[in-house]
Amino acid sequence: MSDDQSGSTRASHRSWLEKMGQAFRGYAPRDREELLQALRAAHERAILDAEALSMCEGVLHVAELQVRDIMIPRSQVSLLPRSESVWELLPTIIDSGHSRFPVTGDSRDDVIGILIAKDLLPYLDPQHEREFHLRELLRPALFIPESKRLDALLKLFQESRNHLAIVVDEYGGMAGIVTIEDVIEQIVGKIDDEHDLDEDTWILSRGEDGGTVVKALTPMEVFNEHFNTAFSDEEFDTIGGVVAHGFGHVPRRGEHVVLEGLRFDVVRADSRRVHLLMVTPDDQAD
Repeated sequence: MSDDQSGSTRASHRSWLEKMGQAFRGYAPRDREELLQALRAAHERAILDAEALSMCEGVLHVAELQVRDIMIPRSQVSLLPRSESVWELLPTIIDSGHSRFPVTGDSRDDVIGILIAKDLLPYLDPQHEREFHLRELLRPALFIPESKRLDALLKLFQESRNHLAIVVDEYGGMAGIVTIEDVIEQIVGKIDDEHDLDEDTWILSRGEDGGTVVKALTPMEVFNEHFNTAFSDEEFDTIGGVVAHGFGHVPRRGEHVVLEGLRFDVVRADSRRVHLLMVTPDDQAD
């Protein structure tokens, strides 16, 4: 790092500390609620901008959450079976677009390791065929309980240099997975990547299993036209509003509700609203 860059970083750090010092000058919050009030008051006085306030709130929110609150449930996890053929693994990898996959042995609860998709690339060159042994490519799996707090999990991810953990239930079975991105999104908000839906795309079909990923902000007329439904747009403008009303609360990831013959599984949500839904005809849902 150059001296200029180092100096810039120190200046930025001092600026942040100075702002926080101004926010709490002469005042010591007694509990979490008073701390939140002080942060919001600092935002109103333009000491903290909206982004900084949102991140501070996210940090406090993470300290209250457990893994079970944000994990991807087992039914929605893309698993790879133990196989000695790289070509048997490719369809699932290509269809999901993920970079890391739990690999299972004798059952879905028997996770024997984590495969990183890029590790398969050397085996896909037809001009330089290699003998393929899946176990040699597997990384050790990180197992955590559903009750683990997110702030402790984030520290564990940093220390172990893992990006994905297997969540186990009280009986030792696989309950789901959680990624470092899932935790960070609780602090900084949604992180888009190249596999997320395009900004102008509301609905993305998954294909053979009959499930369809839908943005919660999909306008009612777009949703009704695609699924041949008749949800009213008088009370709610988006399908997310209809689904939240159907739950009666802001749902968590993994929860589901059936409306008009469709099952809505919450794929992505935060403490304030739903972001993504998996929509499946109820007679095809598990």
